[in-house]
Amino acid sequence: MAKRSAKEWAVRLLPLLAIAGLAITFFALGWNRYLSMAMIREHGLDLQAWAQQHFWIALLAFVAVYALATASTIPGPVFLTLLGGMMFGPSIGALAQATGATIGAIVIYLVYRTAIGTWLRAKFAADAGFMDRLSRGVDRNAFVTLFTLRVIPSVPFVLINATAGMIAAPLRPYILATFLGLLPSTFIYTSIGSGLGQMIRSGEHVDLPLLVARFFWPLMGVVFLSLLLPLGLKLAQVWRARHRASLA
Repeated sequence: MAKRSAKEWAVRLLPLLAIAGLAITFFALGWNRYLSMAMIREHGLDLQAWAQQHFWIALLAFVAVYALATASTIPGPVFLTLLGGMMFGPSIGALAQATGATIGAIVIYLVYRTAIGTWLRAKFAADAGFMDRLSRGVDRNAFVTLFTLRVIPSVPFVLINATAGMIAAPLRPYILATFLGLLPSTFIYTSIGSGLGQMIRSGEHVDLPLLVARFFWPLMGVVFLSLLLPLGLKLAQVWRARHRASLA
């Protein structure tokens, strides 16, 4: 395995440094205050009206903003998801969020894969140790593994993006698993967001405690995805393996 020069490393690591710089700039300029419940209370109705008047422009703008937020690894996307439900409704809002998040996830994946993923994968193969076996295992079951991780809301989204890039996971199942795995929990959040407009119009002071109280059972759906669905997927996988073994 050929060694890279310092110049080659600098070129490959530049996108990672750019992402880190974007995140630092985001907080330094105070833009993080726009990803909050206060932003939805103050500007949500105006953005909802704008989306109704200029649907396609608003939809493309929302996808672009969500992709940028995902690619820059900044916190607070849950508020953008709620806003998407408020602007476009549950179904379109969920599809828009999943599209934007998937585009941003692809960017992060490619950045990490280009910077260190290809080098690490070659190193793993040369060592022929645990990490090589792990990477090959992910390759064999890439969609199932990544989909299971994506569908669990408690697993950090950014961590999956970076790890998949660092072990050079197959790109096509990564994209498909990301988009489909986001939809269940995203639809729950956009469904909650779609009800925010009426709550704000009625004069209610919308905050997180009120949302938890008002939408307790939909939020329990997120808990279900985090706890029970992975167990169900694992049991289904075991059953399929035993069924195939019985037919062999």
